[in-house]
Amino acid sequence: MIGPLAAVAALGAGAWYWRERGLRRTHAMAGGLHADRALPHDVEFELYHNDFSLCSKKIRMCLAELGIPYASHHVDLIETGSYETLSRRFLAVNPAALVPVLVHDGHPVYESHDILLYAARHAAAPGALVPPDEPTRAVMQQWIDRSSLTGDDPTQAFEASAGNCVAGLTVPLFAAMIRDIPTRRILEGLLFHRLKQRPLVFLLLKAKGLAGVPSLLPVRKTVLASRRHMERHLDALAQQLAQSGGPWITGAQLTLADVSWAVILERLREADWVAELIVPRPAVAAYWERLRGRPSYASAMDDHQHPLVRRGSERIVAEKARGTSFAALYAATRA
Repeated sequence: MIGPLAAVAALGAGAWYWRERGLRRTHAMAGGLHADRALPHDVEFELYHNDFSLCSKKIRMCLAELGIPYASHHVDLIETGSYETLSRRFLAVNPAALVPVLVHDGHPVYESHDILLYAARHAAAPGALVPPDEPTRAVMQQWIDRSSLTGDDPTQAFEASAGNCVAGLTVPLFAAMIRDIPTRRILEGLLFHRLKQRPLVFLLLKAKGLAGVPSLLPVRKTVLASRRHMERHLDALAQQLAQSGGPWITGAQLTLADVSWAVILERLREADWVAELIVPRPAVAAYWERLRGRPSYASAMDDHQHPLVRRGSERIVAEKARGTSFAALYAATRA
């Protein structure tokens, strides 16, 4: 009887998997407004976002600066507990399985860069966060691009983007957070996420633990290369602030470029890189303090401190204090 029962169970599991895979199929969505898609909504603006997501932080700060109220829909990523982005409910909102998504009068706007520009165009105050002249807008765009994540594998473009560097510098934080996430949740990514490498890396980090990060040679190389290139990006940021005359990237006006860099600096705080990367650069440290003093920073970052992130940050601090090879990883200056 065991054989037939096992066969029936295997067939049932296979049927469930193929059905779920079909229902959770993802595909790319072009950025910008999709007026042809209608979603349920209760207010003019609604935001699907995640507390930990860099792009979500950026959109929350942008909306706060623009004074645009919105209904909040928090969507979990595996880093904050589960692959809710792969749920049927969320895929009806964004078939690409990505946050954030801004919904305006029931129509979704995809891709964080497009959301930033769309929100700025719909602000009550014309010209808010966007310079009035083309040359300054070009500078703004250059620094937005330099802060943005690019490609499916951000570890391939450290030279071009601080956003890609910060992904590598977040690895220790992932390792600290993943301890609290059940393995079965990560395995869901192996079944349904289109990028299988990510859940495999998460499983490896969960097995090794925070203290074991330095022993993973590819991970160690990624962290150190990220740091090396992030130092160059931050030095360039300091030079740009001096060149513009400050207090912001393009000069006197706070722009979308500053909103984009605020989340980079916030992530360095979450992963406890402030002493190594921000403090040695007084111009960048002062710039970060100016950003942190804005009410929009508090509402976008401070009011969305996820418990898993908070515990992860505390574990990094504690592990560094032990003076182990993990502490040496933060102290190192070159791969």
